[in-house]
Amino acid sequence: MNSQKKIIFMGTAEFAIPSLEKVIKNNYNVLAVVTSTDKPAGRGLKLKESPIKQFARKNNLKILQPNNLKDQNFINLITNFKPDLIVVVAFRMLPEILWKIPKYGTINVHASLLPKYRGAAPINWAIINGEKQTGVSTFFINNKIDTGDIIDQSLIEIPKNENAGDIHDKLKKLGGNVLIKSLEKIFSSEKVAIKKQLVIKPLNKAPKLDKSNSKINWDDSSENIYNKIRGLSPYPGAKSVLDNYDKKINVIIYKSNFSNNKHNHPNGLIIIDKGALKVATFDGYISPLLVKFEGKKTLDIKSLINGFNFHKKCKMI
Repeated sequence: MNSQKKIIFMGTAEFAIPSLEKVIKNNYNVLAVVTSTDKPAGRGLKLKESPIKQFARKNNLKILQPNNLKDQNFINLITNFKPDLIVVVAFRMLPEILWKIPKYGTINVHASLLPKYRGAAPINWAIINGEKQTGVSTFFINNKIDTGDIIDQSLIEIPKNENAGDIHDKLKKLGGNVLIKSLEKIFSSEKVAIKKQLVIKPLNKAPKLDKSNSKINWDDSSENIYNKIRGLSPYPGAKSVLDNYDKKINVIIYKSNFSNNKHNHPNGLIIIDKGALKVATFDGYISPLLVKFEGKKTLDIKSLINGFNFHKKCKMI
């Protein structure tokens, strides 16, 4: 019976909620939910709970928020729970002393078709790189990041018009389904059929997003820039700088279209015509549709054109 199988769930982000929800609905015994400590947020810097903590509290689950996963008191607490399994979804790297505690080990739900896109931002990078498919993998955690033996995988298509937010919402639901299949395999009387991760070279990785890898390169192709914009939407957004001749403005582009048309314009030049705006690339144009100027609210492109005075020599840099 599932109720006899004791699980400790570790997660923080919204992506983890459907997985925890599935574990509860399938009557597994969730001993505790481990999540990040509350963080100051907003103008008032009020402490904000993680999405998984909010969900756990609503479901009357025991919540643990250790500052240090290696803290001996925390390790002792987890050990005394005598869990059969630890499930990790959208959390952080665990120390070996922790993931070795459970009888059946520790498993992770990862938002890519491993071994591709190991790292912190697999959904974003799959779209940025123009992948046509992605998916979810469950695997046993070991002492390296996202390299453990695979238990199960399931894939979805990435439509050309969908962004990282759209794929995130699909994969978080898929993740819950794949997790339950994996738990059934692990807790069955038969030995779990696992698969070693075969390293494919070159291996696409998914490093954490930052200012340097979120900036648009206007010397790139139109399609690559389009993929970058949707791969970074809705968060953190694809960044650029508008050089409006006498003033430079930080810009985030959340949505766009692209076209491949030969032209003689320098890359980055902004052309405004008939209520539309397009930016020249080396093989065509990007047409921004949703844009945010620093310190301003997000606007559709027609509202931006009507409310901002673009210089005739303005460009994106």
